[in-house]
Amino acid sequence: MHGDLHDGELAADERTVAALLAAQAPDLAALPVRALRAVGTVNRVFRLGDDLAVRLPRLPAGGADVAREALVVPLVAPALPVPVPGPVVRGEPVAGLFEAAWSIVRWVPGAPAAAGAVPAEDLAAVVEALRGVDPRPLPRAGRRPAAAADASVRDAIDRLAGFDRGAVREAWAAALAAPTWDGRPVAIHADLLPPNLVLSAGRLAGVLDWGGAGAGDPANDLVPAWSCLRGDDRAAFRERLAPEDGTWARARGIALEQAVLAIPYYVRTNPAFAALCTATLAEVLADRSR
Repeated sequence: MHGDLHDGELAADERTVAALLAAQAPDLAALPVRALRAVGTVNRVFRLGDDLAVRLPRLPAGGADVAREALVVPLVAPALPVPVPGPVVRGEPVAGLFEAAWSIVRWVPGAPAAAGAVPAEDLAAVVEALRGVDPRPLPRAGRRPAAAADASVRDAIDRLAGFDRGAVREAWAAALAAPTWDGRPVAIHADLLPPNLVLSAGRLAGVLDWGGAGAGDPANDLVPAWSCLRGDDRAAFRERLAPEDGTWARARGIALEQAVLAIPYYVRTNPAFAALCTATLAEVLADRSR
């Protein structure tokens, strides 16, 4: 089995995938299966032949994301300027083998993005395209309001190492003071982090993992300003999308919340993701000081 990140994870490896294929997608069962090295925090991902990927949720509750993706992706994909992994098979739980819904999706070729190497204009074009999608058929999505996260964020800040905790508390206080969302939803991906972006020849070539997508606060899709972009690229992203100052402030708060909660959670089990969140928090603090 591949390394666990959470308590209560569903056990799965290549043999699990082979058994699921034999039971529910026998026409694909002869294709080679290979576990991917990249460690997803929500799904284990396996390459299936050259053109497909199998996504197995790490936790039983993650099966709900399969239904969400199956609904959302066909609605948003035609509007987007880059490919997304369209659903091919929607798998069902199998008692005693894998007790959550799972999926097979199209493989999107390219290399995983790195923070600081994502083209700001390409990323902004994706966010713009999503805003043109009718949000009414989409499920609600996005992070909880800052006030609802206050207790857990303050506790995480108290345990944070390697940062000026006073500066982090001030940044979080600014997020709490940001204007609340007016409730008018737009279509959002809600998790535009480097592991969910694919690059080819220096351009954005795909957006992965639509399991949290839907309709919600546009601030959610501004978070890559700190997780993916740096300096002038962040400024260009903001200029093109022209968010209201309050929306930008909420987005900065979401980036901070996500980072401070994830750093201690993943520091041992997924150090690469913890490092990404550490860099994101540093960008949030540096951006506030300018």
